[in-house]
Amino acid sequence: MKVVEKIDLLKAKREQVLKMGGDARVEKQHAKNKLSARERINLLFDEDSFHEIDAFAKHRSTNFGMEHVEIESDGVIVGYGLVNGRSVFAFSQDFTSRGGSLGQIHAAKICKVMDLAMKAGAPIVGLNDSGGARVEEGVDALKGYGDIFFKNSRASGVIPQISAIMGPCAGGAVYSPAITDFVFMVKKTSHMFITSPYVIKTVTGEETTFEELGGAMVHNSKSGNSHFACESDEDCIEQIRDLIDYLPNNNMETAPTLEMGDDPKRSCDMLDTFIPDDSKMSYDMKEVIEEVLDGGDFYEVHEHFAENAIVGFGRLNNRSVGIIANQPMFLAGCLNIDASDKISRFIRTCDAFNIPLITFVDVPGYLPGVEQELNGIIRHGAKLLYSYSEATVPKFTVVCRKDYGGAYVAMSSSHLGADMVFAWPTSEIAVMGAKGAVEVISTYRKDISQAEDKAAKTQEKIEEYEKAFSVPYLAAERGYIDEVILPSETRERLIMALETMSSKSEILPPKKHGNIPL
Repeated sequence: MKVVEKIDLLKAKREQVLKMGGDARVEKQHAKNKLSARERINLLFDEDSFHEIDAFAKHRSTNFGMEHVEIESDGVIVGYGLVNGRSVFAFSQDFTSRGGSLGQIHAAKICKVMDLAMKAGAPIVGLNDSGGARVEEGVDALKGYGDIFFKNSRASGVIPQISAIMGPCAGGAVYSPAITDFVFMVKKTSHMFITSPYVIKTVTGEETTFEELGGAMVHNSKSGNSHFACESDEDCIEQIRDLIDYLPNNNMETAPTLEMGDDPKRSCDMLDTFIPDDSKMSYDMKEVIEEVLDGGDFYEVHEHFAENAIVGFGRLNNRSVGIIANQPMFLAGCLNIDASDKISRFIRTCDAFNIPLITFVDVPGYLPGVEQELNGIIRHGAKLLYSYSEATVPKFTVVCRKDYGGAYVAMSSSHLGADMVFAWPTSEIAVMGAKGAVEVISTYRKDISQAEDKAAKTQEKIEEYEKAFSVPYLAAERGYIDEVILPSETRERLIMALETMSSKSEILPPKKHGNIPL
């Protein structure tokens, strides 16, 4: 064969690979409001920067006539390129090629690109759209899943791992995204579950739909298995590109700084009058967060899950920071099982990737109730204490209003290793709220029982307790609060603290790993 013929052969093979499952199947994909695997890759990476590897890989199965079946790229595109100018690795399952089913070679390609990402110390993005294990390959397909899970676990906390569910993701396939750091789902076109509605009906008799069982909003609002719910494939990929900007390449680096053009000494004047006079009234903590952050830009994570807690990313003086807060608008900002899990997971993610933590506190306590107790609020709440204590990144806390009881300790108090704790003059730091304290303290109870007007005496004692104890100054006198500041000073104080502690170094005792109360 002449050289020119060899060149032409390569071009022909490349052209064939680009067709994926063929025009008809690509059109069918489009009819479902889904992009093809290659279109997704092209959107994710900067223009003309993606380089595919193992494009000509083929399955080796001979079962059930598979030796006669051609599957382009064995149903998955893998490679590397630039996202916002930074190196990123990715795989994109091709539903048009045998339903994106996972066989031995398909899995080997994913493992190979994960290995390269680890060697390069760069993020990896998985675009999942697969009918599941390739049944014809039997246990080889199951081995492939196991290999991927193992590499997910080894890469955890070393490089950022981002998963997007952009079609079906069922059975064993769900566990790889579950191990990764962030999971995106697309509304109405993505579904994730262990067993399908058909299997559930057969085994248990329960009737459900794909959307009710494993749709994007179910996993974003109820199970918490997904962090982001996106409107379309395009929206999903754009959000992934935005997220990568807040993350470092790996656990040995810090996130890139981006010029935001916001004055680090800008005063947040609106915050001085933002907290309601009546402590029973709610307010939107997101407005506080946005007022403090550079440009008001807040990239919220887990927006629809455990809405009594807020977590997400922002920037202060151009540096990436992780934000944690109570949300008084939902359950009065109480901590419960889901909020504890949500915050704990986010703390550990930020700590793994050297992202400083800022916590805004307005918490009346842990949510009371039999259901919470029986479902393990002790165990789940302990995760929060463990995660804050374990984290060695710079940690700063701003107490905005209520900060009561065990929740005071749990929400990044100085006792759990917060580097600097600031309190607004509106903060109420106490063992419990005034009303509860009046009912518990024996001298108050005695005075009330002896009064003619018990209601008036009760109110008098509540006001007395609030004046003496529901203030930040007792904690400040003992050094538990570093500074009582004006709300308008919050941004400047946090930026100064962040700059001062940017070189923080803290080494934990040698150990294989801690035993977090899972």
